[in-house]
Amino acid sequence: MSDRTVSTDLNKVIAELEEKVKELPGNFVAHHHLGMVYHKAGRHNDAIRELKKCLEIDDASAEAYINLGALYFELGKLDEALEANKKALIHAVNPAQAHCNIGLIHQQRGENDKAIDSYTKATINDPKLAFAWINLAAAQIGAGAFADALIAARKGVEHDPKYPMAHNNLAVAQFYNDDYQAAAESIKKAEALGYPVEPMFKKILAEKV
Repeated sequence: MSDRTVSTDLNKVIAELEEKVKELPGNFVAHHHLGMVYHKAGRHNDAIRELKKCLEIDDASAEAYINLGALYFELGKLDEALEANKKALIHAVNPAQAHCNIGLIHQQRGENDKAIDSYTKATINDPKLAFAWINLAAAQIGAGAFADALIAARKGVEHDPKYPMAHNNLAVAQFYNDDYQAAAESIKKAEALGYPVEPMFKKILAEKV
């Protein structure tokens, strides 16, 4: 399918959802679907407007806060992203995703200790959330907590063995724990799954094996 076809299909869906929103201006689901399609189409300001409309209709929707936070994060508006995810924490039945998102924000800011705290809370609330374990490992590596990072990275692979980044982060953790052969094997798995391993890391690792 060509990019033009995808764009045409999206525009058609957007037009249909815009009509639905006009018919049902107080319908949370209609606004939320429109916001998500706007996001997919790269119309970020429109997506933010629709998600804010969702929150006018239901100010206790953790899903809307999380999606709004994700949009702000993509746009580099970290303060707004943090605020949205903090509100999601208040209303979420399971706050794991919000904690994970807050960890990403802190990690983006270079605040490793705060990132570690947030990712740890995410893993407590959802021990099977592989993305939280994977990012926890990265933050722990950044903080020099290499033994802890190895434990977290192994959990990430355990819960999602087909996730390329999980194997890459495990390789980095193994490297910093001086297990170079295991790191080389993990790199092979990461690459086999399509992960673009950092060339300099591969070079340094090759010199150790």
